[in-house]
Amino acid sequence: MIQLKSPRELDIMAAGGRILAATHQHVKAAVAPGVSTLQLDGLVESFIRSHAGATPSFKGLYDFPGSACISINEEIVHGIPSAKRVLAEGDIVTVDIGVHYGGFHTDSAWTYAVGEIAPETQRLMDVTEASLWAAIRVATLGNHIGDLGAAVEEVVTRGRFSVVRDLVGHGVGAAMHEEPQVPNHGKPKRGPKLQAGMTLAIEPMVNAGGAATRTLSDKWTIVTLDGSMSAHFEHTVAITAEGPRVLTTLQV
Repeated sequence: MIQLKSPRELDIMAAGGRILAATHQHVKAAVAPGVSTLQLDGLVESFIRSHAGATPSFKGLYDFPGSACISINEEIVHGIPSAKRVLAEGDIVTVDIGVHYGGFHTDSAWTYAVGEIAPETQRLMDVTEASLWAAIRVATLGNHIGDLGAAVEEVVTRGRFSVVRDLVGHGVGAAMHEEPQVPNHGKPKRGPKLQAGMTLAIEPMVNAGGAATRTLSDKWTIVTLDGSMSAHFEHTVAITAEGPRVLTTLQV
């Protein structure tokens, strides 16, 4: 069942989303060659907990050990923070963070460059972020979940990259994962109709090579099957009568 939120509940989620956005700014400043993903995870947890009432959503969720999923290069999602995973010049790193605040979760991921990166890797990041904003623009009353996926897919296909089809976005609210699923591919006017009060984690995951994936032996980390780079951008977005409201920004 899709859980619709009241205006008051959306304001609570927006307050948590501001903490999440500030956490991303804090982590972004720390991304550099020689920094481990465990160090970044520690920054995420301490910064979130420095805000009264806020906790990291992912810590212990389905027994995940970290406060953030931190994925490097060919890792698409769910990278486990580790002292052995050290960033190097030319890498890209995705930091996926959830914040629980006031009884509600918000969810946002961003991919960051580590030092100087290859032009084609930068283009992968740019196209992936552009596909996120394309989906947000059509997150309006009367459209459908399929419109979001179609918008992502159109941008990614035009950019000559591949949409990950094995993984989806999702509803988010009192639970981290709610209905509906939000695929990053689809056809317009298909799937659940967008209603005021829906809150969606829209999260394109895009590979430089093929779309196929595999899961590593740790049972968490999902990587590109062909070893190509992958980027991931995500916002939590509310459907409102006034248009899409991005809840995971510093100014909501």
